[in-house]
Amino acid sequence: MESVIKYFIFILFSTLLLANNYPNYTEDDYIKIARKSGNIAKNRAKDYQETVLSFKIHTKSKQLNEVNLYLNQLLPQYDTVIQNKEDYWATPKEFLCLGYGDCEDYVIIKYFTLLKLGFNKEKLFFTTVHEKFAGGYHMVLSYFKIQNQSPLILDNLSFKILPLKDRKDLDVDLFINHSGIYKLNLENKLIKLHNKSYKFNKLLKKISQEN
Repeated sequence: MESVIKYFIFILFSTLLLANNYPNYTEDDYIKIARKSGNIAKNRAKDYQETVLSFKIHTKSKQLNEVNLYLNQLLPQYDTVIQNKEDYWATPKEFLCLGYGDCEDYVIIKYFTLLKLGFNKEKLFFTTVHEKFAGGYHMVLSYFKIQNQSPLILDNLSFKILPLKDRKDLDVDLFINHSGIYKLNLENKLIKLHNKSYKFNKLLKKISQEN
C-alpha cells in the first residue's frame, strides 16, 4: 500500500511539474550557468527563454514549426561521446548547457517546450522508430493533432514536419508519455502496453531535482 501511495504522489508531483513553465530561468540561474558552464551556455539558455516567449503570439501550427526549426539548430552528438553511456536521456537544461545532444535529447526538449507553450500533454509522445534507409534506432516526437489520425512528426533530422504516413523512411515502434507505453494500430489508434515508462518517470524525477 505504501508503495502505491508513493507512486501516486510521484505522478501528482510530475503532473504539477509538467503544468509549470519548465524549463524556466531566472537571472540567478544565468549567473550560475555562466560560473559552471561559461558564457556561451548562459547566452544559449537566455536565448532559449526569450525565443520561446516570442513564440507565444503565434498559432499552434506555427509554434510547432518554430519550435522544430529553432531547436534543430542545436548540434547533434551521440550519447557515447557526451555522457560515456548509451541512451542517456538529458533534461532540457542539461541539453541547453551542453549545446548538443542525441535524438532523445531533441525529443525531450521539444516535448517540454511545447508544454511550456500550452500544448496538451495527452497528444505528445516520445516515439521510438527504426530508420529504413539509414538503418538503426532513432527517436522522434509525435503530435496527435487530431485523434485517430496520423500524428505529425518532429524530427531532429528534418526541418519539415510531416504526418507519420508520409515518413516512408520510418518504421514506428513505441509511443511513450506520462500515461504509459503504447503501440499504434492500422487505424491510428494507440493501444496501451504498459501503464508507465521507467525511463520517462526517471527523467521526470531527475528534472524535479534540478536546481
